[in-house]
This record gives sequence, structure tokens and C-alpha cells, in this order.
Amino acid sequence: MKKIATLLTMVTVAMMAVAQMANPVTFTSQLKTTNGSSEGEIVFTGKIDKGWHVYSTNLGDAGPTEASITFHKKDGVEPVGKLKAVGKEISQFDEMFGAKLRYFENNVQFVQKVKFTKPNYDIDCDLEYGACNDQSCLPPSSSSLKKAGKSPAVDGEADKNKEEEDKAKAEAEAKAKADSLAALAAADSAAMAPPVDSAALAALDHDALWKPVVGDIQAIDGTSSGSNRSLWYIFLLGLLGGLVALFTPCVWPIIPMTVSFFLKRAKNDKKKGIKDAITYGISIVVIYLLLGLIVTAIFGPSALNALSTNAVFNIFLCLLLVVFALSFFGMFEIKLPSKWSNAVDSKASSTSGLLSIFLMAFTLALVSFSCTGPIIGFLLVDFATSGNFWGPAIGMLGFALALALPFTLFALFPSWLKSAPKSGGWMNILKVVLGFIELAFACKFFSVADLAYGWHLMDREVFLCLWIAIFGLLGLYLIGKLKFQSDIVEGEEQKPMPVICIMGGLISIAFAIYMIPGLWGAPCKAVSAFAPPMNTQDFNLNTKEVRAAYTDYEQGMAAAAASGKPVFLDFTGFGCVNCRKMEAAVWTDPSVADKLNKDYVLISLFVDDKRPLPEPIEVTEATGEKRTLRTIGDKWSYLQRYKFGSNTQPFYVCVDPQGNALSGSFSYKEDVPAFLDFLNGGLEKFKE
Repeated sequence: MKKIATLLTMVTVAMMAVAQMANPVTFTSQLKTTNGSSEGEIVFTGKIDKGWHVYSTNLGDAGPTEASITFHKKDGVEPVGKLKAVGKEISQFDEMFGAKLRYFENNVQFVQKVKFTKPNYDIDCDLEYGACNDQSCLPPSSSSLKKAGKSPAVDGEADKNKEEEDKAKAEAEAKAKADSLAALAAADSAAMAPPVDSAALAALDHDALWKPVVGDIQAIDGTSSGSNRSLWYIFLLGLLGGLVALFTPCVWPIIPMTVSFFLKRAKNDKKKGIKDAITYGISIVVIYLLLGLIVTAIFGPSALNALSTNAVFNIFLCLLLVVFALSFFGMFEIKLPSKWSNAVDSKASSTSGLLSIFLMAFTLALVSFSCTGPIIGFLLVDFATSGNFWGPAIGMLGFALALALPFTLFALFPSWLKSAPKSGGWMNILKVVLGFIELAFACKFFSVADLAYGWHLMDREVFLCLWIAIFGLLGLYLIGKLKFQSDIVEGEEQKPMPVICIMGGLISIAFAIYMIPGLWGAPCKAVSAFAPPMNTQDFNLNTKEVRAAYTDYEQGMAAAAASGKPVFLDFTGFGCVNCRKMEAAVWTDPSVADKLNKDYVLISLFVDDKRPLPEPIEVTEATGEKRTLRTIGDKWSYLQRYKFGSNTQPFYVCVDPQGNALSGSFSYKEDVPAFLDFLNGGLEKFKE
């Protein structure tokens, strides 16, 4: 213990990590008193960065870290009542915990009333709180107040014996509440963890185990292009959406007419016709790019990301997608008011130059809305909830490029128009297929609302039944066994479906069959991002689970040294939602589970473990601030900051039994192939 205590005071290398660690919440503390009054208030005032939130008080045992106050010393002063939160409290249902959670954004105050019982007082207390954003959570953090002085007045009627009794009772209840999850996890871990030989523990080099490896991890992580890949993904998704919209009946037939118009209008000057067509394409890009920028400016990713989990918003999206689907099936047609397009078209005819071409492009956007509107709406929600500020703009850029490119290409190469596919029944087939896809996503949005209100109308098996039916019917439609009114044209003989449609139908039917085992608990990884969580399923035969053998760093490292295996360190928390998502969506994959169970020694370190350390440890942070580690969670949180230069969860890193980094870091990303690459990279480095 002395070696550890000495090592924890070292800060030389930890300075490298300061810029890498999140510090989105800052608290200040003060004691407010009034002359002549025996009561006062301890006030903690917090400022919260945009995109982050701090949880409120009294959330319950199974929730994230709630705000609470702990008195280490309170000589001459006693608390009155419970800690209260002051501010604009937000209440929102959380799928992982199955309950409504309360939290604050931007700013918050936590107030604890006290009364003075002696002429002089001495207070030492901490406010502990939890902070998260949509990607990760901070370990339980604290703000302290240490103050001593002369009391403004003394409560002469205080019943000291009763106060001491109430104090002991409250502290016992708080301790039991805080320790419940930690004790349960520790018991589970102890039951499955192989015993560690005392000699192996004694042989550990604690200096090496706690030696900072921040520079090594940063050097490896620096080669990652994850953020660029995210923007490329958004751009490509927008490009795909534009290509789909391009082949709808509202857009494709307009292409040859528009290109011919530009070429004929400048038949004596072919270059001018090509220039006008290119300008027309650029105008389309500008219009949809402006739409993406407007969405970003008005809402921003954080606001729409909050809306994405709002129950009312999801019900609205569900109904909207159902309406769009019925429109695609031919029940009715959705159009913007004709006077809008007529007014813009009239304005385009009365003007000349670049303005007239831009207005013509705007007319196309209005006229094609019945086909492009559902696609654009769905894409904008997906882009804006991606967490990337430029998501909507980049996505709409990709959409517009796909939509505008044919106008430019056919203007440059007019002969291509002859070989382009003619308008026909295939466009109606595309609309119907889009209708089925809209219905499938409507189920997803209704599922979010169902979880929020606890209706239990769309648990996992109900969701899978609907998707099996939707994709089964889509398959029957594509192979020609199901017809809609829009497919039947009087006087025309019904032709068999094209080969490409039949192949697509077989894929759709196969996908429906793939989901059937999910009714009995099969993971169905292809739909895990859309389906409700597994815990909503009533009948589940799947009991596969991955658990850490060790929840103590030193014991796990000793076991790794004895077995000659590398270590997979999992910095997690009982209240970490994204940690549970990773464990449910990624760890349960058979290939991932096999590597974690067989090739690694898995150590999970809970940064919100409230069990007290055998004795407090005094450390100095990289910022120069001194801090006392009182709980096991404090110790693991400090280990993560000091050794690895990070303070958010989930945080994964592969190390050898001596504590040297074998890989960079990995955080919240539900990507099984990327996670496997991360594990394999650590194994290869260890074998070297």
C-alpha cells in the first residue's frame, strides 16, 4: 500500500494527458450565512458545457451516479433535511435503465441547509455528481467545501442525541444504498474469478503497473481516422439517398426534358447550353446544402439528438412515415401547394441569367417533394442525430450531388440520353419498395415511444414479428406474388417481374427468415441497432454472457502474469449506459466473446464503486490539485487518468502483464469488426 501511495503522488508524465481529458463540468462552493440566524446553506453552483448533463438527486440504486453530499467533518454544524437541486430539471426515459432519469443542462445548483450548534464550526464536505453526454460518461466527480469560523448564531434547542442518532441512521442508509450494486458485482466476480496466489501478488512490480503510458496510447490513437470516417459515412449515406431519389417518378422523367431545354435554348451556342445545365446542377447542390446548413444552425446536433429520444417526437415521426408509406403504396399523393411551384416557375420565366436557372432548380425541389420529401426527412434526422455538427450539411451535400450529377453529365454527353432507361413501371416498383422501408422504420420510432411510456405494446418479439411480416411481404411483392392498385394498368398484360426484382425479393424473404430465431432470443445482430433491448423479450433461451473474471487491477494483473496472457482493461461504471450498450451489442458477438474469454484476462474496473478503501490515499492530480482517494472507484478513476490520460467511460485498452500498452484505446462504438481489429491488434503486439 505504501508503494502505491507513493506512486500515486507522481505527476511528471501525467501532465501530458491534461489536454486529452474531458472537463465539461465545473463547480464552485460556498457557505451562505445570515447574521443572527442559526441556519445557513451550503451551495454548490455548477456550469455545464453544451452537450453534457449532470444527474439530479435521489435517482435510485440502479440508476447512474446521482448527486449526493458527504460530510467528512461537521463540528458545530448539522445538516437540515436532504440535498436539494435547483434549476431547470429535465426528465427523460432511459431505455437501458428502464426508468425516467432526471438531469440538468447548462447550469445547476445543489443546496444543503445546515444549522449551527456550537459557537465555532468546522466543515469538510464533498458534493459527488455524475456527468454524461451522448457518447460517454465521466467517473463520479466531486467538489469540496472546507470552511471553519465563528457561527453567526447557535441553535440552543438542538437535541444533540437525536441528531446523532438521525445522522448515524442516514449515513448507514446512504452507505447501504451506495454499496448495493458494488457488493453484488464484487460477489459475482469473486464467484467466477480463479484464486490468485499470494506469491504472485507479492511479486508484482507496482511501479511498472502504475507507470503512465499516455504517450504510447496517444501515438497509436493518433493514426486513427475515426472522425473522418464518420463524416465520410454521412456523405456516402446522403449520396445513396440522392441516388434513390433520382430514380423516382418525380425526378427521373424531368432529366431529359430539362437537359433538352437548355441545349435547345442555346442551340446556336452549345457551350452556353452546357454551361446553363452545369449551373442548374450547381443550383440544386446549393439549395439542398442550404437546407442542411439551416437545420444545423437552427437546431444543432445536440438539440436534435435530444429530440431523437423524445417520446412525442418519435410518435410524430412514426405517424409521418406511415403516411408517407401509404402515399408510396398509391393510396393518395402528397404534394406541396401548387401555387408555390407555379409562383416560382412564373418568376423563373420572367427573369434571365443565373437567377432564372436557380429558380428553375428550386421549382424542381418543390415539384419532386412528394418523392424526395420522405427520403430527405429521414436522412436529416439521421444526420442531425449523428453527433457531428456538420452532419446535416455534409449529408445534404452528398444527396444534392447525386441528384444534380445526371443533369450535368447528360448536358456534356447528350448521346447518353438515348441509352438511359425510359420512365415506366420500374419507378412504381421503387416507390412501393420505399413504402415498405418507411413502414419498417416507423416501427423503430414507435418502439422508442413505447419504451418511454411503458405501454409494452412493442416488445422485442412484437417488433421482430412486424419486421418479419414487412420484409416477407416485400419479398412476395418483388417476386410478383403481391400486387398494389398502382401496379395494375387497364388494357395492359401483366408482365413477370424483372430478374433483379426477383433476386431482391429472395434477399428480403431470406432476411425475414433470418429474424425468426430472434423470437426465441437469438441475437440477430443485423437488427440489434433497431430492435428493442433483449430485456423486453418475454421468452428468451439465450443465456450467453461475458463477465470480467476480476474487478481488482492488481489481482487481475497477477493472474495475467501467472497465465502468460495479455490483459483487456475495461474502465466502466454501474451507471454507465453506453457501457451496457457495448456489452450487449458487441461483447456478446461469438467471435468477440471467444477472444475476451480465452485469449485475454478481462478486468473490469468500476469507477463508481462506493466501497471504501482500507485507508484513504492522498494524491496530487496533473493540475497540481491535491485529492484524497476514499473509495475503490476513486482509485480506479485515478488510475485511468494518471496512467492512460482519459476520464470517460467506456474506455478499453489492452496491456501486457507488466502494464505496458499493447494498443491504442477504444471507446463507445457499436462496431463488431472494428472491435475485433482492436483485440487482434493487441494480441499480435503481445505475441511479438
